[in-house]
Amino acid sequence: MLEQHVLEDIQKLQSICEQEEHIELKLNFDMLRSRKQNEVNDFFHYEDNQLVGFIGLYGFGNTVEICGMVAPSYRRKRIFSKLFSQALHICKKRGYTEILLNAPGDSVSGREFLKQIPCSFTFSEYQMKWTQKELEDDNPFVTLRSSQSDTDMKMEIQVDVECFGMSLTEAAAYYEQTKTEEQQNHFIVEYNSQAVGKLRVSYDKSEAWIYGFGILPSYQKLGIGKAALKQVVLKQLRLGYDIFLEVEAKNKRVLQLYETCGFNSYHVQDYYVYSL
Repeated sequence: MLEQHVLEDIQKLQSICEQEEHIELKLNFDMLRSRKQNEVNDFFHYEDNQLVGFIGLYGFGNTVEICGMVAPSYRRKRIFSKLFSQALHICKKRGYTEILLNAPGDSVSGREFLKQIPCSFTFSEYQMKWTQKELEDDNPFVTLRSSQSDTDMKMEIQVDVECFGMSLTEAAAYYEQTKTEEQQNHFIVEYNSQAVGKLRVSYDKSEAWIYGFGILPSYQKLGIGKAALKQVVLKQLRLGYDIFLEVEAKNKRVLQLYETCGFNSYHVQDYYVYSL
């Protein structure tokens, strides 16, 4: 687990970089707060007791995401390249089969670095925020409940396999990882009392983030997803949270679902596959 002062250093550097380029970095603080002891996932460069360079690894089964930053006044000193080499060494040692590099769509410095390494664009991910809109919980056949049992574990893994293309091994590892993360709730979506989907909500101060939202393919196009989304939004509103989510742009139908429920895109993260 990263110490509190280290998390604060990362947040300070993030704020400096974001203000410089008018971007938003995706550093997954829910995962940073839940790092395992004696497992190297984060790489730091300090000068004069100030954090000026950082890279984090975020593993999901056989896939790992890499995201990082360097303070504007310390760029062009190969700090990021050195950190990236260290991160790649760990990725290869662990045998990841896919390495995804994550950069804000508007980051000039990110694009310049990506031009120098063997990688190719794969997809964009949109950050969306819920804005004021009249919502009604108008489908009595769809309900949300907390995930708890072994049966629920199988359902969550099944959704990740069928909806997000994970292998069973990847989905099981991802399930174990997310269950250890703090400040979040896991929910099962039921239709006529039958478990058909899942989602989780992660909390960061005044924000509630919806992740991993999926309905089994055999139950899609029945209005279940829209009804479940309305319910989770209404629940978080009652608790006083601002509500956010992420969605891959290649799934336009899902993007439209979120838009009809009052979510608007405000930022884009681009993903690149690193050539091993």
